[in-house]
Amino acid sequence: MWWLANAGPVVLAVAAAAAAMGRQRRPRSSLRIADAAAALALLAALLLAGWLAVAGPRTIALSGADPFVATRLDVVSVTMLVLVAFVGWVVMRFAATYLDGEARQGRFTAWLALTLASVMLLVSAGTLPQLVLAWIATGHGLRRLLLFYPERAAARRAARKKALSTGLADLLLIAAALLLWRATGTSDIATLLAMARAGEAPEAMALAAWGIAIAAMLKSAHFPLHGWLTEVMEAPTPVSALLHAGVINAGGFLLIRLADVMVAAPAAMALLAILGGFTALFGSLVLPTQPAVKTQLAWSTVAQMGFMTMQCGLGLFALALLHIVAHSLYKAHAFLSSGGAVERIAAARRLGPVAKPDFAAVALAMLGAAILYGALAFGLGAWHKPPQAVALGAILVFGVAYLIVQGMSPAAPRALLQRTLGFAIVATVAYFLLHTLAEWMTAATLPPVPAPGLFQWVLIAVALVAFGGIAVAQAMLPLWCDHPAAQRLRIHLHHGFYVNALLDRVIGSRLLGKA
Repeated sequence: MWWLANAGPVVLAVAAAAAAMGRQRRPRSSLRIADAAAALALLAALLLAGWLAVAGPRTIALSGADPFVATRLDVVSVTMLVLVAFVGWVVMRFAATYLDGEARQGRFTAWLALTLASVMLLVSAGTLPQLVLAWIATGHGLRRLLLFYPERAAARRAARKKALSTGLADLLLIAAALLLWRATGTSDIATLLAMARAGEAPEAMALAAWGIAIAAMLKSAHFPLHGWLTEVMEAPTPVSALLHAGVINAGGFLLIRLADVMVAAPAAMALLAILGGFTALFGSLVLPTQPAVKTQLAWSTVAQMGFMTMQCGLGLFALALLHIVAHSLYKAHAFLSSGGAVERIAAARRLGPVAKPDFAAVALAMLGAAILYGALAFGLGAWHKPPQAVALGAILVFGVAYLIVQGMSPAAPRALLQRTLGFAIVATVAYFLLHTLAEWMTAATLPPVPAPGLFQWVLIAVALVAFGGIAVAQAMLPLWCDHPAAQRLRIHLHHGFYVNALLDRVIGSRLLGKA
């Protein structure tokens, strides 16, 4: 069974070696080997999912190597294995055509296969040493992919900024892992999580949780070190898809994997909720001001990573795992199809003139979305869920209201209103059903949602007000976007309030190089 559990990384490593050696002599053969390896990795992940459903969670290791290398099979790891294998297989096939004829295509394929193998070792890690080493290897492999065009100064600069941020994350994770190992006397992650849930070594757990929290945010491009993620557009599109749909989720996965350790440190959880929520709001404000499709997607990832971290900070680890799956699938498709986005928008059938809803229409849409949410929550029995989950559902109401308000302008045709109402109902029902499914699947693996204290209640209230304000502002954007003050604000938002430029100045050109 150990060989099946590690079949994906093994075949991808073999494919990487074949691509590296055959890039000059038999490039086509090496590409076919890489494609077959990605397909085999996906098949192995699906077989493991079936085996888990039958045999239950467990840790698998070779005799004598278990303190250092082991595979943890549970709902979290297998879900991530299937996700990574599927996205990797799609990206591998896309890259074979996208980079056809490139002089360094074989080298790119080799690093792509190695990076996928590293991510699979990361998400299936059963020991702290494997977790740390795979975490570092994933970052190194991604950096090599970002430098596919090393002659481009902007690519080198973005890669250096990414290396500085993730290098610090590596050091923090190493320190946290050593602390946990020394305090508990075990490197086995399952045993470690059981001890954390039992309340053993609370001081060490709390201190390690701080290192894990900061490492996760650094890895997943949180404010104010988010700039590198919005500057990696010089890399080929397959790299962007792999980064935004896969590797960038490493921070969120780390928090979910070590959720029992994180729950032992309420202060660290509060940091995740605060900084994650702020990053989500910041990214949401900057996103609409970006003129290019890829930069919009990059800022969307910044916002989504922040929202996912906020979910972890509120103790909603099952929802965070669901968020990773949904965001990865959506973002992989968005990047891989971004080349034809302009043509598709130009060819789209217009249902009518641009809707300009007034404040009354926005208020009515908010009320309608709230009634829809309340009715479905009552009908599906969702009111017994933790307050944090109910609050995130309320934030969903703002998104649903934004959908509805597009069809409530007097100038909008009835077909638009019918379509937006249909999408609103589908989105709300899907939220409740998928949330319930995620909770049921992870109940035995992830810790229960902690009861909120006074500070958590304040955070929830602030989040509701902030996200609600942004939803109202975006819904009324057609009314105020031509105002001179709004145009000036748009310029500052377009540049992200110059946070990235100020950070570049602090770091210095010697470390970053010239763009």
